[in-house]
Amino acid sequence: MSDVFEGYERQYCELSTNLTRKCNSASLLPHGDDKKGKLAEIKSGIDEADVLIRKMDLEARSLQPSAKATCLAKLREYKSDLNQLKKEFKRVSSPDVNQSAREELMESGMADPHSVSADQRERLAMSVERLDQSSDRIRESRRTMMETEELGVSILQDLSQQRQTLLHSHSKLHGVDEAIDKSKKVLTAMSRRMTRNKWIVTSVIIALILAIILIISFKLSH
Repeated sequence: MSDVFEGYERQYCELSTNLTRKCNSASLLPHGDDKKGKLAEIKSGIDEADVLIRKMDLEARSLQPSAKATCLAKLREYKSDLNQLKKEFKRVSSPDVNQSAREELMESGMADPHSVSADQRERLAMSVERLDQSSDRIRESRRTMMETEELGVSILQDLSQQRQTLLHSHSKLHGVDEAIDKSKKVLTAMSRRMTRNKWIVTSVIIALILAIILIISFKLSH
């Protein structure tokens, strides 16, 4: 899976968990500046969540088919979760609904600011679970990256040693080339001397033959 997608996923899960808590807290606040400030924070967070969803969508569609299907399936869950958050924000923002919810909570003895409805608790638990899963995947990705980095360092060390060996071999080959060049020069000089000696010997033989012929001719003539 893409590290970029997992990064967006982690940000969204943290943001979703935070927004759920803020919605629960805002639903128990009376109308006033405090609630307006809380609602403004929630609205800003929802806008940020929308941006993260779009980023995840673009990243998922750029992946290979095997990873793309998994990411798109997760993305559908996050979109559904975001829609629930938007509905909850709309409910919390409504004065009538907010008052009705407060009255129901008061009547049922659940006016504790830290208490939440069953749906909210379930969504919060799901967000926390997704956040934990995302954290596990990120830790696994980091472990894999560290192992890959160690492998890369080992490979670089091996390549460095091989480079030194090749440089040493190159130096030896250069020395061998010089020796071969010297040997070629020696052989060439020897070949020239042999050729010159051969001509000298041939000349001497011809001279001797001519001398013998002259001697024989002289004797025959007398």
